Amino acid sequence: MAVSRPVAVTEIESHFRSEYGRAVATLVRSFGDIDVAEEAVQEAFVVALDRWPEAGIPPNPAGWIITTARNRAIDHLRREASRENRHAEAVLLHLSHQPPEPVGPVTDDRLRLIFTCCHPALGRAAQVALTLRLLGGLSTPEIARAFLVPEATMAQRIVRAKAKIRAAGIPYRVPAEAKLPERLRAVLAVVYLIFNEGYSASSGDVLVREDLCAESIRLARLLAELMPDEPEVLGLLALLLLTQSRRAARTAADGSIVLLPDQDRRRWDRALIEEGHQLVRRCLRRGRPGPYQLQAAINAVHSDAATAAETDWDQILRLYDQLMSCTPTPVIALNRAVALAEVRGPAAALAAIEGLELGGYHLYHATRAELLQRLGRHDEAMDAYDAALAVTANGAERSFLQQRLSAAGEAARR
Repeated sequence: MAVSRPVAVTEIESHFRSEYGRAVATLVRSFGDIDVAEEAVQEAFVVALDRWPEAGIPPNPAGWIITTARNRAIDHLRREASRENRHAEAVLLHLSHQPPEPVGPVTDDRLRLIFTCCHPALGRAAQVALTLRLLGGLSTPEIARAFLVPEATMAQRIVRAKAKIRAAGIPYRVPAEAKLPERLRAVLAVVYLIFNEGYSASSGDVLVREDLCAESIRLARLLAELMPDEPEVLGLLALLLLTQSRRAARTAADGSIVLLPDQDRRRWDRALIEEGHQLVRRCLRRGRPGPYQLQAAINAVHSDAATAAETDWDQILRLYDQLMSCTPTPVIALNRAVALAEVRGPAAALAAIEGLELGGYHLYHATRAELLQRLGRHDEAMDAYDAALAVTANGAERSFLQQRLSAAGEAARR
């Protein structure tokens, strides 16, 4: 008889993080209630923590999580219904008497839930935050960092969004095909932010969460199949593929960060780059540029260069100027400054970012520090690195910043 190997808590957590979005989406479709779905998946996690360390991981972890969560939800609703809880009674009635809901144009549960949460009755920030919570399985602190707002503010947004869905009776349905475009902007933002959290994790010891990167690319591909004539959908997919193409070169063997100019470009995924370039060309033929298409084009220029020295920074700066004209956000301005430094020098770039309201964003302080270093202002650079360290919780990022801080200190002492 086979003996189950011991299972670490971190391994169980990894399975739940990767399957959280699918489990919640499946249960929301079944029960029509966000809180019921989330609580049931959390209860399934507690059961797994109790059973899996000894019994081992089930052959089909995803199926186990969904089945266990569904059973827990039904048990919970039955208990509540026996206490004259009208909401629980209504949900149980829905489960027992309602015919299956027509699938409509969106057949993937997770993509269906994204469109559902992006209902126009909710504000844009609430739409994106709630969907990141449900589909990405991101914690409230992680979402708060993605939005550059305090954790308490984000927690209130998520609670209010759930309450509004329930109070307004917003149905858990995918809109008719004609109404899909009106929710598209929020849906694209959700998929993009899920990828960003995967590509540069806001917390933990590793830089990349591969499960989130893979899930966001999968969702982007589904969107491209669903809406092939929407250039911003193609632009988002191109952006994710071109960014993902560099993933293997972003970290050294010990997990430390390797900046773009120092990456071994032989490790870039040429198949993803070629697919991304084809999508960018399709976007260009449509002649309707948007933020994701422009960001994809910027990444395409980077991938064209065989070495960092061959990068066409003039073209990248022109693309950033165009991007700023349609999306004048502080983060875009910060990214533009990196190109500006290469074209007009670090002093011009530093002047361009002074005053940006990005005090809670570690890359703002890190970029300032790099520019100050290039200008020989090492003491100020050290202060900027300290500021960056104060607002990042990722272990790989902190280690990188500590190294840069030490280098700045050595330069200041010379």
